[in-house]
Amino acid sequence: MTEGLHSIDLSVPIEKVWAFVSDIEQWAPLVPGYIKHELLNERTLIWEFKSDLGLMKKKIKLAVEIMEWQVPNKITFNLQGINEKFDGYGYFLAESVEMKRTKMTGCLDITAKGAKAPIINALMKSHVPQMTVEFAETIAQRLHLQKR
Repeated sequence: MTEGLHSIDLSVPIEKVWAFVSDIEQWAPLVPGYIKHELLNERTLIWEFKSDLGLMKKKIKLAVEIMEWQVPNKITFNLQGINEKFDGYGYFLAESVEMKRTKMTGCLDITAKGAKAPIINALMKSHVPQMTVEFAETIAQRLHLQKR
């Protein structure tokens, strides 16, 4: 199990954070290495991105299924590898700090399965946390730009 967790204080009200993260079309393109995505329905998308694990560079396709919407605080999702043996989960959590400030936390947990899993999981130990930081920081930048 390889987990990344990152929290950011935003000068944005929780309603704006929710409006952004509750729309898959807005945040799907922000994952590091993004290639494309296909929205199958309001809760499911196929995400395609390039992963650079140092020794291994792969194009990854994941099915992302939104499991729960807890307005205006939390979105949880599951991940299932399509072209590689991965599974995992993640969430966005928004906590109102003040009227116009929100603490946003992003979590991503991905585990490789199969014969190469021990090698891939070892490589992902630093990659997934870094990817989570980049993803959360990019969302934060986008939210601050929308605020203007």
